[in-house]
Amino acid sequence: MTLFERLHMPSLDAATAWLNSEPLGLADLRGRVVLVDFWTLTCINWLRTEPYVRAWSQAYRDDGLVVIGVHTPEFSFEHEIDRIRTAVAERGIDYPVAVDSDYGIWSAFDNHYWPALYFIDRDGMIVDHHFGEGRYEESERVLQGLLGVDRELVSVTGVGPEAAADWEHLRSPETYLGYLRTERFASPQGAAIEERRAYELPGQLRLNSWALGGEWTIERERAVLGEAGGRIAFRFHARDAHLVLSPGDRGPIPFRLLLDGEAPGAAHGVDVDADGNGVLRDGRMYQLVRVPDEVRDRTVELTFLEPGAEAYVFTFG
Repeated sequence: MTLFERLHMPSLDAATAWLNSEPLGLADLRGRVVLVDFWTLTCINWLRTEPYVRAWSQAYRDDGLVVIGVHTPEFSFEHEIDRIRTAVAERGIDYPVAVDSDYGIWSAFDNHYWPALYFIDRDGMIVDHHFGEGRYEESERVLQGLLGVDRELVSVTGVGPEAAADWEHLRSPETYLGYLRTERFASPQGAAIEERRAYELPGQLRLNSWALGGEWTIERERAVLGEAGGRIAFRFHARDAHLVLSPGDRGPIPFRLLLDGEAPGAAHGVDVDADGNGVLRDGRMYQLVRVPDEVRDRTVELTFLEPGAEAYVFTFG
């Protein structure tokens, strides 16, 4: 059927911990249809697929389906198991999750993507795979075929950050803020690598460019704020704007958001109120903006009222 037609499912023994289950070995899964879902808690693409994976687990577990989430971290703070536990609880995940902090399972599958779905038949053979979002109807039909059932597909509607992207109007790409992968940095001073520097926001940002204001250190995977009042801005074209943030070792860090220089009002995301107030408490993806009307070029600007904020990647939907 696919590249994986004659490959056995690799072992899960490299998991560093398990959530919602005792450790599962290949012998435990013999005779079951298995769906392996690679994810990481900050990934917007995974968040938008998770309602489907969750629904399939609940709809087909009595038919013999075992869904196994494999959490393989992208960023350093995603190794912390308490953060993974929080994400599992917040998303209502009740199927087994293998914590793959050392990339052992990732390497065994030779995986390269979040999210990634691997479909395993009752003989333990990988018969199909899918990387990224979409293909939901076909994926569910694959599961039904492996399970030997034929019925109406599940109805899924994502809400909040799990809602499907507005692909028709999406014009802004995922943009990392660490020096390893960043692009389109627009502060006039230019980026200094691993050096604390005072930055300024330019008078105007071009579409899909971003900038810092205040004292920041641009590190390999993040930009870290050194003093209160630091700002970060992005000019985007999308319905939704998100930013992966962490408070690091600091306590809660309040922030304020402006959209085109004003409070966001009805365009605020789930992590900001209509006046633009938010609090950075945990390392995760924060939904900053959800535009309820016309999608056009807009500028989102955050001001952090305490030092220590860590900013990783902007994503859009």
